[in-house]
Amino acid sequence: MKKTILIVEDEPRMQTIIADYLEDEGYQTLAAANGVAALELFKSKRVDLILLDIMMPKLDGLSVCRTIRKQDSRVLIIMLTAKSAENDKLLGYEYGADDYITKPFSLKVLVAKINALLKRADAGAQETPEIYEIGRLAINQLSHTVTLAGEPIELTPKEFELLVCLVRNKQRVLTREMMMNLVWGYEYYGDLRNVDSHIKRLRQKLKSEGRLITTVRGSGYKLEAGQ
Repeated sequence: MKKTILIVEDEPRMQTIIADYLEDEGYQTLAAANGVAALELFKSKRVDLILLDIMMPKLDGLSVCRTIRKQDSRVLIIMLTAKSAENDKLLGYEYGADDYITKPFSLKVLVAKINALLKRADAGAQETPEIYEIGRLAINQLSHTVTLAGEPIELTPKEFELLVCLVRNKQRVLTREMMMNLVWGYEYYGDLRNVDSHIKRLRQKLKSEGRLITTVRGSGYKLEAGQ
């Protein structure tokens, strides 16, 4: 599956140049021209890495970075900026950026940074546990099985994917759009209420542990940490 990179850049020509180059390198791209649009895309799409300009209208890049880090500590962020002062770079890192590149920059260098960060992230992902334990639930990713206090629970493939999606994003609010994209894929254009019906059935099948899946009104769903 192609990695998705969100380009947050308010200068249209620069945005197009970066997108074209990254797509030639085999990446899938999304684009936003301001911080508000960037956050909306981040909430609704699956993103592996964000190229984030600092000086933007509506909401600056540092504020976007800080907001995203409160929701997701894993997505990779590279700051793109004309600011080269050391204090500005340190502030970017303090807000949660993984790397920093100053304009004007070489597209080859940018891609090298992207490749290095994604390779490191993939290596870390390989250390993901085969079995997740949440409350009295045990979710085995290899065998696609779920047990409750040692007793097997029968889930459909989509119910299992939905549960794993929630577990991997434990204590993070997932919108219906995000869950639809992560579980059903970008090309699926079904009704978002399909997510609600699957969540309802999943809660029922998880019995007492179904309480761990909480509804966040106006936003989506969240899996709480089990006791």
